[in-house]
Amino acid sequence: MTLQNTQYSRLLKTILLSAFWTVIFFHEIPTLAQTPEIMPQMFPPTTIKDDTLNNRLPQRDSLEFNQPQTLIVQQDSLNTPNDSIKDNSGSGSFLIDSEVQYKAKDSIYTDMVTKKTYLYGEAEVSYQDILLTAHTIILDMDSSTAVAYGMKDSLNNEIGLPVFTDPSGEYEMRRMKYNFKTEKAIIKHIVTEQGEGFVVGERAKKIEDNAYCMKDARYTTCDNHDHPHFYLNLTKAKVVPGKKTITGPAYLVVEDVKLPIAIPFAMIPSTSSYSSGFIFPSYRDETIRGFGLTDGGYYWAANDYFDLTQKADIFTNGSWASRTSSNYKLRYKFSGSFNFQYMENVYSEKDLPDYRKTKDMSITWSHRQDAKANPFQTFSASVNYSTSSYDQNNINSIGTVNGSDISRNTKRSSISYSKRWPGKPFNLSLNLLHSQNSRDTTIDLTIPDVTFTVNRFYPFKKKNKVGSNENFLEKISLSYTGNAKNYVSAKEYELGFSPDHFTNQWKNGAQHSIPVAMNFKFLKHFTLNPSFNYRERWYLSKTEQYWDEEQQSIVKSDPISGFNRAYDYSLSAGTSTKIYTFFTPWRKLFGNKIEKIRHVATPSVSFSYSPDFSDPKYGFYDWFEYYDENRDEVVRKEYSYYEGYLYGTPGAGKSGSMGFSLGNTLEMKVKSEKDTTGFKKIKILESLNFSSSYNFLRDSVKLAPINMTGRTKIAGTNINFGARFNAYALDSVGAVTNTFLWESNKQLLRLESANLSFGYSIGSDTFKKKTDNSTDNQNQDQEPPNSDAIDPNDPTSGLPQFGDDENRNLMAGDDGYADFSIPWNLSFNYSLRVSGRFDRDEKDYVYAVTSDVNFNGNVSLTPKWKINFSSGYSFDRKELAHTSMGISRDLHCWSMNFSLVPVGRYKSYFFTIRVNSSMLQDLKYDKRSSARDNPNFYN
Repeated sequence: MTLQNTQYSRLLKTILLSAFWTVIFFHEIPTLAQTPEIMPQMFPPTTIKDDTLNNRLPQRDSLEFNQPQTLIVQQDSLNTPNDSIKDNSGSGSFLIDSEVQYKAKDSIYTDMVTKKTYLYGEAEVSYQDILLTAHTIILDMDSSTAVAYGMKDSLNNEIGLPVFTDPSGEYEMRRMKYNFKTEKAIIKHIVTEQGEGFVVGERAKKIEDNAYCMKDARYTTCDNHDHPHFYLNLTKAKVVPGKKTITGPAYLVVEDVKLPIAIPFAMIPSTSSYSSGFIFPSYRDETIRGFGLTDGGYYWAANDYFDLTQKADIFTNGSWASRTSSNYKLRYKFSGSFNFQYMENVYSEKDLPDYRKTKDMSITWSHRQDAKANPFQTFSASVNYSTSSYDQNNINSIGTVNGSDISRNTKRSSISYSKRWPGKPFNLSLNLLHSQNSRDTTIDLTIPDVTFTVNRFYPFKKKNKVGSNENFLEKISLSYTGNAKNYVSAKEYELGFSPDHFTNQWKNGAQHSIPVAMNFKFLKHFTLNPSFNYRERWYLSKTEQYWDEEQQSIVKSDPISGFNRAYDYSLSAGTSTKIYTFFTPWRKLFGNKIEKIRHVATPSVSFSYSPDFSDPKYGFYDWFEYYDENRDEVVRKEYSYYEGYLYGTPGAGKSGSMGFSLGNTLEMKVKSEKDTTGFKKIKILESLNFSSSYNFLRDSVKLAPINMTGRTKIAGTNINFGARFNAYALDSVGAVTNTFLWESNKQLLRLESANLSFGYSIGSDTFKKKTDNSTDNQNQDQEPPNSDAIDPNDPTSGLPQFGDDENRNLMAGDDGYADFSIPWNLSFNYSLRVSGRFDRDEKDYVYAVTSDVNFNGNVSLTPKWKINFSSGYSFDRKELAHTSMGISRDLHCWSMNFSLVPVGRYKSYFFTIRVNSSMLQDLKYDKRSSARDNPNFYN
């Protein structure tokens, strides 16, 4: 069964590869005219030498030949009675439409007997919009023809080859005979660029419509015309410049080896502008879905402003997908792209236990406004929405190695509009926000999020102020922020947009915030910032709570519709300063290298007060009573009507707290190695911050947890750390008591959580910088060596560089061996997290430690061989993270890539070798394994 499927797959692949080159449009290819009577005259066997010109031609001033000369041809000697082309006057003579101008650098000679003009050395002939340049051009006045060819220099290299230029393009060749009257030409070895490819013809004929008929031609995208790495050998071909190349029988040649791959006929488009057309599909073979064709469809070039692409996939087991994409752009206004994908995947066979069918979709939209369009209002969009299983079931994603896509569980989208009024402090922003977690299928939507702000202004500041002093009122500033939202957070299958869903699922409301602030200095080194903050919330409903005797639980009522406002306010004041401390380290231990060490401490203190908004006079809270589990005591439960609402609820209980923080930095001043009189600063500790608060009006647990964060750098490595501490003891069930740890067990603080992370990167550039610095210091007063001088006593002097194709530029070192460098880079990141919790079984506070390390790197063995890899390890789970490696090889006009995921759920590989040109993007070979073939993929 497997063997038959493999043979069928191979046969079908061969048929598809041949069918790619076969196009339904076919054009008859004219046969190259046989002109044996012209060829001997056109290609004289004698090679012209420069030293023969002086003996053959009269001596003239070389400057004379650079002046344009004029040739008027009265009659065409080829115009016989049997010639099908005659002049319109019927007189038997033919007058060309305009003058033929010519010039040459070396010499110009006219033979009055044969009526031929010989041009030597950078010769040029122009006629209307046609230009012909070559080393040698022979003009025949009777036949209205020009013969052009180059020459060989003393090294047997061809120079001065003819170049023919007309409105259709520029063409290089070895020999050419051109007729000005008929606009026909016979050409030997023509090279023309058509689109992204090159057409090289050994024998060609130019016909009336500026097309070229060729025999034994080559089509390739390799810019090495004489010896391309690959080409299509076109036995017969017609090239219509700027439009298409039509060929008869053709076969593929790779590295001068003819492959048994042939096509009867084909048409290769070469238009310079984009155009509509069919997109040929690629084939794919999977164990689960069977054989399939992917990415086939149609491209529609609508106009200069947008396009549209429709692609589809289909598999033999019934799986299929459809993709629609479009790009649009209006210069100086906006640009963007839109993509929509829908797919249905079928697994296994009907009536089997593992049969299933999935449906997924994805929408992406990106819109960017040009900065010059409107400086006062902007519109942008970045939409990335899909079903939760889309990335797992996407046909085009599985089988490729992309660790970032695999590890990404969250997708976010935003559509934003903003406007500001010039000369006024008003700003408006409108946002539509989306966030989804593909792991637990949770979707967060905010439709819309409207914000209106008034920038800070000073209402009491005098416009025409006299003097520099400001009074108390002039320092008062005001600002305003208003925000309105409509928000929902639900599972993907629970999300709805019906009226019932809007009432029960969606949260909405508005909030207004008005801060009033001022600042002034006191005691010379302190700055005081008192402020008053007022905040008001608007809701369209409220929710009551009560005790259900039957369920023996607290139950919330349905939302009660109506306009509700809940406000709060607070007073605060804060001050801060900086304290500098300098000290000199112990000279006996550190010597004189360290000059001083500076410690900068930034203490800050703030005070805040807010009243108890659970007081019945405000009307924001209510209460009810119920018996406890033993029905011994009556429990009083206070609650807010707005618990769980969008902007929260005013705080319960008075709050009079003091917040304090302490920031620290530590720097060291050391002597510079480059400058004997200078110094440089080194940061020992970039930051170390502590913060907490104390609530004087709270009944218990007045001291808040203490937070610590820090950052430093050691040997080029950034280290970040942090911790959270609590000063209160726990009871037997893990609840925080009002007793300090020091009173219970003589401990100062209890660690609740901690984190540590650092990363380091090292590569060839790291050592190169050190080497360069060392070399600069040693050679700053020395003369640069003479690279052309050769020392006979030095065996390494004058050694050439190695080839730069396969090997890097290798130079001989001081020891006579090749000194080579291989660009490489290696980076890793380590993270450690400690979280504490109370274990009721152990009756103790226990800690859980999680840590993992991730590393990635790349190395270029040669300029064309590149290797990259990435992996990681989780120490707590004791398993490898997503591991991948890739190898790429630049084959000039081809490229080869190999990707491998050796272990894990996404274990797979992918190998491809293909032509770089987009014109021949389907000339490739792919071999892959799908991650879906792994038995553990769906576990």
